[in-house]
Amino acid sequence: MIKFLSRNVSRKRRHRRVRSKISGTPERPRLNVFRSSRHIYAQLIDDGAGRTLVAASTLDPQLRAEKAKAKGREAAREVGALLAMRALDKGIKEVVFDRGGYLYHGRVKALAEAAREKGLNF
Repeated sequence: MIKFLSRNVSRKRRHRRVRSKISGTPERPRLNVFRSSRHIYAQLIDDGAGRTLVAASTLDPQLRAEKAKAKGREAAREVGALLAMRALDKGIKEVVFDRGGYLYHGRVKALAEAAREKGLNF
C-alpha cells in the first residue's frame, strides 16, 4: 500500500535533510526562508550562537506602510531587498541560502534574487 504524506510533512523532511548539511556562522549566517499562504519571512541566523542576526517579512512595518498592495513575488522581492539592506548595514555580505524545503521557484526565487541584486553573496 502506498502511503502519501502531506505537503508540509514532505517539506519538513526535505528541510531536515538540507539542514543536516548546512549551518550558519557569524561570518556567513544562514538565510532561512519560510512562506505561508499569505506572507513570506526571511532571517539570517547564526547557528553556533542560536541567534537571529537580521530578519524581514511582509509583516514588517516598513514594508506594510510602503507596499500595502504588494502580493506574491513582488512582496517577496521587497522582503529580499529589505533583508539585504539590513544585512549590509550590519556588515554581513556572505550568506548560506536555506530554502526551507521549498522549491527554488516563485516567491522563494524572487526573494533570493532580490537579495543577490542588493549585494548579498550566496
